[in-house]
Amino acid sequence: MTDIVVPVLGESVTEAIVADWKVGMGDAVKKDDLLVELETDKVSLEVSAPADGVISKIAAKEGDEVEIGALLAVLDEGAGASTSAAPAKAEAAKAPEPKGDAGKIIDIAIPQMGESVGEGVIASWMVAVGEAVKKDAPLVEVETDKVAIEVPSPVDGVMVEHLVAEGDTVAVGSVIARVSQGGTATASASAAAPAASAPAASSADGPVAMPSAARVMVEKGVDPASVSGTGKGGRITKGDALAASAAPAPVPATAPRDTGPREERVRMSRLRQTIARRLKEAQNTAAMLTTFNEVDMSAIMASRAKYKDLFAKKHGIKLGFMSFFVKACVTALKDVPEVNAEIDGTDIIYKNHYDIGVAVGTEKGLVVPVVRDCDALSMGEVELGIAALAKKARDGKLSMDEMMGATFTITNGGVYGSLMSTPILNAPQSGILGMHAIKDRPMAVNGEVVIRPMMYLALSYDHRVVDGKGAVTFLVRVKECLEDPERLLFDL
Repeated sequence: MTDIVVPVLGESVTEAIVADWKVGMGDAVKKDDLLVELETDKVSLEVSAPADGVISKIAAKEGDEVEIGALLAVLDEGAGASTSAAPAKAEAAKAPEPKGDAGKIIDIAIPQMGESVGEGVIASWMVAVGEAVKKDAPLVEVETDKVAIEVPSPVDGVMVEHLVAEGDTVAVGSVIARVSQGGTATASASAAAPAASAPAASSADGPVAMPSAARVMVEKGVDPASVSGTGKGGRITKGDALAASAAPAPVPATAPRDTGPREERVRMSRLRQTIARRLKEAQNTAAMLTTFNEVDMSAIMASRAKYKDLFAKKHGIKLGFMSFFVKACVTALKDVPEVNAEIDGTDIIYKNHYDIGVAVGTEKGLVVPVVRDCDALSMGEVELGIAALAKKARDGKLSMDEMMGATFTITNGGVYGSLMSTPILNAPQSGILGMHAIKDRPMAVNGEVVIRPMMYLALSYDHRVVDGKGAVTFLVRVKECLEDPERLLFDL
């Protein structure tokens, strides 16, 4: 006899709701068959059979709230019930037995999307049930908090099942579809699509709340009608209820206004919503301040003109401005370490590595890929790294790992013609440098007025960590390195 218990759900998750039993008492199951679906505050979790056997007891019914380690069911291992005796419900949860490679059913699962990313939203199915697919062709687009990721097919074949619908939230590792390897597309294949591929129905009586969420709303006095559910089928999770209780009272709003014949209403993508939320959170959380300086770009422009051909010949890429700025920022971060730090509760974490985020504008929004260990890279390696990441960003092929962990960010509004701006921090970082357009301006040099190519620099910083003296010192160090690039060579 084997006890089926609630598994560990995550560092801060202690309870779940029994959402949907896939088997019943007396059902025969095989190892790895799906037994039950649990819902936590944030995601759905599937519990599978650890061995072949028969379900001899179900200890928790659908809708019950269960804690980690609680008994869900009992499996009688090796019991004599045949697989053919299992009800249709259990049979539907199993993948067909493979017959060689041809006809083998391949599970399509959500890939790992980054160290701290545990879920995404099904944005768009690119292949319908019954449709032929090619190896490495995209099957579905999944939107995370920062970027849209395409999940490719591992084999040539036919899509036989969608296990989730567009708009569903899915956990990393969960199976979302099945592909028949080497199959042939047929019109009848579309009949294999399960009910899960249809949009989830909403309750006629209003949003359905999980028991833990209902308890929070009662305790906090939150009106369920005012809470938007993010759980499966629009259910209100405990996280939704806690967020609603912590939010300020909403300003009474009118219904969305009608659009005119020359207007178009478009729903914000998950990426755009996340960008908006994170930028506003940065403003609300950090004591953000911006200080400015200006830099004479003559020396850098002369260096580029002198060495551009040799640089391109050796490194296979043009010598741009960004590598100078990255190396100058690394020098300044070493001198003013608080700009390379972050607040964690009542502590400050000082970073002894220099992973620089470089903001890149794409059609779907701003993303910030990270060039790692910039202090150990040559200028050629910096230029190559930035170019490779920028291309992946524009092609929508950045991984979550490539956008996480930056200690400082550089953004260049000058490519769009910006003369001066105040960049917003990329939390939890404490500093971001804004570059701007280079403009010829009259400057006083040694008592004479001369025309010089000038750029305004802006450093936005978290005043909780960085004092004004540190911010000004940082910008002066960047200015010195850019106006006298030989300082970078001698680490001055």
